[in-house]
Amino acid sequence: MATPNYLHTALPDWCEPSDPARTAVIGVLTGEGVGSEVIPVTLALLEQLMTCTSRRFELRRGGDIGKSALAAHGCSLSDEVAEFCRNVFADGGAILCGPGGDRFVYELRARFDLFCKFTPLRPCPALRDAGVLRPTALDGVDIVAVRENVGGMYFGEWGRHRNAAGGSTAYHRFAYEERDVERILRVALNLARQRRGRLCVTVKPGGVPSISMLWQEKAGQLAPAHDVQVTIMEIDNAAYQLIADARQFDVVVSPNMFGDVLADCGSLLLGSRGMSFSGNFGTGGRAVYQTGHGAAHDIAGADVANPIGQIHSLAMLLRESLAWPEAADALERAVATTLARGYRTRDIAAADSRVVGTRELGQHIGAALAEQLDGVAL
Repeated sequence: MATPNYLHTALPDWCEPSDPARTAVIGVLTGEGVGSEVIPVTLALLEQLMTCTSRRFELRRGGDIGKSALAAHGCSLSDEVAEFCRNVFADGGAILCGPGGDRFVYELRARFDLFCKFTPLRPCPALRDAGVLRPTALDGVDIVAVRENVGGMYFGEWGRHRNAAGGSTAYHRFAYEERDVERILRVALNLARQRRGRLCVTVKPGGVPSISMLWQEKAGQLAPAHDVQVTIMEIDNAAYQLIADARQFDVVVSPNMFGDVLADCGSLLLGSRGMSFSGNFGTGGRAVYQTGHGAAHDIAGADVANPIGQIHSLAMLLRESLAWPEAADALERAVATTLARGYRTRDIAAADSRVVGTRELGQHIGAALAEQLDGVAL
């Protein structure tokens, strides 16, 4: 798999690349559900990489998040975990995050203004036979979905009240500030200019006319200065086109809810949601890396969860926050090699695959990584 362009270079006010001479701080939030299975597999691979470099690392472990935190603290993002993240960011570090439910991810993004989410959608050649799509539909697909992360429908005011007829009314009021639309569009335009020069902006003029008009107007105003070809596409058509003809897309930028749904649809291109991963970014180098799937409580503890999305989120952290592309490349090659050898978790299994559990797949990836690292200094 080709190494993707650095995504953080599209962001405003990103801090200077991490100095290899400094101790790199990585905050770890294990999360809930399958988090306790996929995070240890991922950290074992990080430990392998750490033995092949003179770089120094400090791993810090945070507390409960999501529904576990809600039960223990009454909120999915506790003050303790928020302070943990704040300290990691203050020390120039980044967060490797396992799955967390309830409103954890929304509250985390809002608390630290992680306004931009990048979800790379690049199918692995070894998994052409694993998903529901025809293998030929995956040839040449290389997309980055850019999502506005702190506005729109997932925020605002909501509640329920009794109406005059004695029934219940649920309401939700939300908005988009012009400045927030402009800053995410600038990021997407900068990224498209670095890649293949094409940007798709998703809207829904009939459903949310004023917000869609704002997004379309700002895209039209900003595009000429970036030398990028901009296409405006209704979100329902974009979801269809993403599966029907993914090669037409380069960078796709969306409001919060549209981007959420579109990235999940895009995991079909990867073969499984277990393969999906993302990075959440703010200014000044703040970044949280996570999978694109949830806690999957229904399979937690069964040793069947796919750890590759979490592993790829670590590779993204190494490349984007630690400026260590050599390690990221090695990790991604180890995953690709293991898949090419036929080892799969059940969600990406093909007819001739050897289906293994979470831990065993991690061991095979570790063995492939060891082959690369033998006698090599990163």
